[in-house]
Amino acid sequence: MKNKQGVLAVIGSAAAIFWPGAFIFGYPGVMGPVWQPMFGVGRGAIGNTLFFVLAAVGLFMFFVGRWQERWGTRKLITLGAALCGLNVFLLVYADRLWMLYLWAFLNGAASCFIYIPGLTTVQRWFPEKRGLVSGLVNMVFGLSAAIMAPIFGYLLKTFGYLTMNLCLGGAALLLGLAAAQFTEMPGRSLQPTDKKQSAGPPEAVTGPGVSVREALQSGSFWLLWLTWALMGAAGIAMVFLAVPYGLARGVGSASAVMILTAFNLANGLSRLIMGYASDKISRTTGMSLTFLAAGLAYLVLPVVNELVPAALLAAVIGFAFGTLFAVSAPLAVDCFGLNNFGAIFGLVFTAYGFISGILGPSLSGYLLDSSGSNFSIVFSYLGFFCLISSFLIRRVRPVIR
Repeated sequence: MKNKQGVLAVIGSAAAIFWPGAFIFGYPGVMGPVWQPMFGVGRGAIGNTLFFVLAAVGLFMFFVGRWQERWGTRKLITLGAALCGLNVFLLVYADRLWMLYLWAFLNGAASCFIYIPGLTTVQRWFPEKRGLVSGLVNMVFGLSAAIMAPIFGYLLKTFGYLTMNLCLGGAALLLGLAAAQFTEMPGRSLQPTDKKQSAGPPEAVTGPGVSVREALQSGSFWLLWLTWALMGAAGIAMVFLAVPYGLARGVGSASAVMILTAFNLANGLSRLIMGYASDKISRTTGMSLTFLAAGLAYLVLPVVNELVPAALLAAVIGFAFGTLFAVSAPLAVDCFGLNNFGAIFGLVFTAYGFISGILGPSLSGYLLDSSGSNFSIVFSYLGFFCLISSFLIRRVRPVIR
């Protein structure tokens, strides 16, 4: 990476997405057993927190993709960082379930204002290494939960629920706002005093591309959309299921969190590994193989009773989930170009936002409540989702002429 401003943009984008990732992929899993007695509800109701996170993603991601071209990535990421930090203070006063759902929804919205602009700016700074730089940002997005999940548990035990949330909110706000200041796209940051000169011909910066309408008329868009709906459901469900699964197997709460940590470690590391690898090998082949492995892991999990193999299988699922995030962005550019990447990728995310949350955390929670915590049913249908996704992604082809 030769460009200093580009390197700072990658670092800033990765740092800005750290806290949304920690709160989405780690916080509900650790706090779920605490929230159930606090709000007097079952697993299904707590699983709905992730539904509201994803509903916000589905609602805002497309619009953020449009707004970033008008307002710039730095302003949107700053807004997202402020919303993420301030939103945590809501948990201090949350004494009704709807307030927890509001926190989840606003957290999902905050992630949108950081994720799409962050991916867009790093890919425009380094178009020849799109997989690597998007993988770096995605790695931090996923790995943050692996880092923070044990820390969440420690802070809860040491300081209590209210003090913990005050500290987390302050840290997320200050660090997120600082990181956002380095994230502007090259066309704006190189020559900010002359917008016409700095922007240049769109094709010179972004290369060839198709319109949003042309993307929607292609089979590849809908194959990618369905993949996100199904593999997204299978991946995000493990955030909610890992700790309850460990507790159901008779391990202590600290050990159960290790299953979630293993999932998130692989979720984060795979984003860098597969992002880099996708610049060298077929993106669709790499995604297909990891989704296949995740499907088999889900099918084996119900018969596993020990912590180490359970954590390893959860890591396989996390690896595939991270691959979905890391490789989908450069794959979308391969298929549709960078011109309308934000809007098109935002529309792909509607599958994750409106479908995955229902099919993953929400449905699995209600099935566990109604079946007496029968994880075999839940893991079997989630494994089936992974296997279908492995088939679908192989059929995605570039639309750019």
